[in-house]
Amino acid sequence: MTIDELTRSPGEWLKGSGPESDIVICSRIRLARNLADFPFISKASRSDKSDIVSQIRDALHESDSPLSYFDVEKLSDLDRQFLVERHLISRELKEGEGPRGVAFNADESASVMVNEEDHLRIQVMRSGLALTEAWEQIDELDNRFEEHLDYAFSQELGYLSACPTNVGTGIRVGVMLHLPALGQTEQLDKFFRALQKIYLSVRGLHGEGTQPYGDFYQISNQQTLGKSEQELIKNLTDVIPQLIEYERKARQTLLSEKRQVLHDQVSRAYGVLKTAHTISSEETMLLLSSVRMGINLGLIDDLDIAQVNELFINTQPAHLQKIHGQTLAVDERNVLRATYLRKKFQEFRGE
Repeated sequence: MTIDELTRSPGEWLKGSGPESDIVICSRIRLARNLADFPFISKASRSDKSDIVSQIRDALHESDSPLSYFDVEKLSDLDRQFLVERHLISRELKEGEGPRGVAFNADESASVMVNEEDHLRIQVMRSGLALTEAWEQIDELDNRFEEHLDYAFSQELGYLSACPTNVGTGIRVGVMLHLPALGQTEQLDKFFRALQKIYLSVRGLHGEGTQPYGDFYQISNQQTLGKSEQELIKNLTDVIPQLIEYERKARQTLLSEKRQVLHDQVSRAYGVLKTAHTISSEETMLLLSSVRMGINLGLIDDLDIAQVNELFINTQPAHLQKIHGQTLAVDERNVLRATYLRKKFQEFRGE
């Protein structure tokens, strides 16, 4: 597998085939782990980091893992940003220093970051609301690694992590949601304040510190100490269906009370995407968000969710440059993005 091959199709989590995938883009579970014989990354030398990489790569091989390993330190800036956009690595790993890497499987449902904030960060992403399935997959992967690695573990505290909020189970349970109607009906702040009271955090598309472009939000647990994996998964599993219900009610309210306005908004968004000759990534996200909601409400009948999800990721800056095999300035990307969109919509309609 090569990084260039990833441009040919979106990962499994973007296919729109999972439960409740009209609103839940994907479910994600991440485990933070550290090796017992090394200092945390903030105190690790280059030699330490190199040895950590070596041990984890050996574990990947010995456990017959289906994950392919890539040396992030040797990747170009464009390839690193490309992996960030696919949610295979974090911004922290992209911008880090010294030996570090990532391994992932062919459908990108499972990945492992090496030498990010922790020595090892295992991640599983599944389409739709599928936290139980994601947990089963990541638990099996973690167990296979633990057979070959000596994790830093305390009988009193649990798994030790560089960040105190990750101590304990080391688990981060999250879902990515598309909530355009709650945004338009100005209900999001109320719900997000309620989530914070039960120790759930709300982040943008690419995690901590990022903006919620295109009405996409990541909701996940804030702390792990004192809670079991099953308790944290259940907490989110209990809450997310309520948010789904509120979003669906808000969509129906817009459809019944402001149908013409909503239809006009969706049609205008679709029209701009099909005809624009220059368009930014931010505007593309916002317009695709409207189109995606329009498909789910039956206002657009010649596109499907999987196609729109593909456009969401392939119009991001690094993807656009990888697909076209060249590094481009912002203005050049905006023109090429519009050209790409016009071509894809023609393909989708069989023209």
